[in-house]
Formats: sequence, structure tokens, C-alpha cells
Amino acid sequence: MAANYAIDILKSNEADILREWLQDLQASGWGEGGRFSQGSDWQGQARELLKLLASSARGDTLDIDSPESAPLREFLQNLSRSLAQRGATSSQTATFVFSLKKPLFSQLRQMHGKDGQKLSEGIWSTTEMLDKVGLFTVASFQKSREDIIQRQQEEMLELSTPVVKLWEGVLALPMIGTLDSSRTQIVMESLLQRIVETGSETAIIDITGVPTVDTLVAQHLLKTVTAIRLMGADAIISGIRPQIAQTIVHLGIDLQGITTKASLADALTLAMKRSGYVISRNANATGA
Repeated sequence: MAANYAIDILKSNEADILREWLQDLQASGWGEGGRFSQGSDWQGQARELLKLLASSARGDTLDIDSPESAPLREFLQNLSRSLAQRGATSSQTATFVFSLKKPLFSQLRQMHGKDGQKLSEGIWSTTEMLDKVGLFTVASFQKSREDIIQRQQEEMLELSTPVVKLWEGVLALPMIGTLDSSRTQIVMESLLQRIVETGSETAIIDITGVPTVDTLVAQHLLKTVTAIRLMGADAIISGIRPQIAQTIVHLGIDLQGITTKASLADALTLAMKRSGYVISRNANATGA
């Protein structure tokens, strides 16, 4: 069968294939000093891939989805994840696998150059095998890249919605940017967790940094306030600018029963009074 040629060459000419492959990788920027080989044993990775390709073969074929190929799949997934973390593209990642074609074709020509049928069958089987391996590698890379992007987005959302303890029993959540469903979920989770941790009785949601308030944004705010109340705490919305107040009235959004203040300072003053603190100015205080 045609697949015999590719597998046989991998098993019988590993040293020659590896040497030529490493030379090609070095020339294409993967070698010493290469961007994606720095900090990694790129030669060891190439050597390991060759061994796994040969050991994963079942009879005269290599099925990337077979149980025998589990170590090969794990290796390619780890390689793809590592490259994604370094900022490689999918084409750069695929090049690591597809560049193996050249040394394999070279060995095929040396072994079957005088037999056109065997040479063409060997080239076809080699191409088919490495294309499947390459496609699996690219799919693994894309999955790793998507995971990285999602994690970064979640981290950015968490950083953009910090829960700050302003006073004993008083938390503040300054909102910056547009509210959407995913961000609202993160906001509620982080705020409710902090309420539990600190035992706070009042949570101030400051929307000074929210550019616009539409029906959807208002619904997200109402959900957050409801969740706060279910935890036994009180909620105050601050940062209601004149433009936002007009928009809320125009849209007919019902904020009845929810305490609102124009500024975070006003909200903090109210929260402290509710907590029993008396705020007074020291008449003897002097400016710096």
C-alpha cells in the first residue's frame, strides 16, 4: 500500500530526515535565535515529533484519531498551546509540521526515484499523512488561542470593574464603559462575593464612567441591584448625570425604589449616615 512508504521511511531513515529537517527549520527562523524556538528545546521537539509519528502508526497507516495516536495528539496540543502563548500565528505553527515534507520527499526520491509509481504513491501518502497532522495542529492552535483571548477578556473585565471598600460596611463598584450581559455577570459575581467577604451593608454602583444608559443597560443595573438586595444589603446608584437622567425618563425606565445620587461623594455620605456615622467639619482645620 502507498502508506507503507511514508511510514517505512520515517522508521528507517530517522537520522537523515531529522538532520535535514533541523537545517530547514534553522533556515526558516526556527533555529538558534529564532523567535519561536527561544526558551524551548526546538531540536528535541522535532526529534520527539518524528518518533511519535513512527510509533503512532498502526500497521501501514497513521490515523491521528486512533488510540495509538493519543501521545502524538497530546504533543501537538502542548506545542500549539506553547506557540499561541508566544504570539505565533496559525501559519507559523503549521509550518513546523509542514516543513517536514521536504526532507521526507528527499528521502523518497533517493529510495524510489527510478520507480515513478512508487515515488508518486510515496509522495501522496506522505502529503496525506502530514496534512492531517498539520490540520490537527492548526485546530489545536486555534483552540488554545481562543482560550487565551477569552481568559484575557475575563481578566480585563475584572480589572475594569474593581470592588472598592470605601468605609466599614460600604463597598463601591465604579463602572467604566458599556455594560453587556457577560460583564454584568462578572460584576454581580465579584460584588456579591465581596459583600459576603466583608459583611458590608451598602453597595454603591457608580456609573459616572458609563457613556450611555439605554433599556438594556438599565435592565442590567436592575438585575445587579436585585442580586444585592437578595444578599441582605442595600444598593445606591451614583453618577446620574443630567443627560442620563433625561434618557432614563425618555425611555420610561422605572427606577422607583432604587436610591440614586448625582455623585459618588453624595452616595458615600448617604451610606455613612445610614450606617450611623455623623459627618462634621472640623472648624479648626486649616489648609495645607
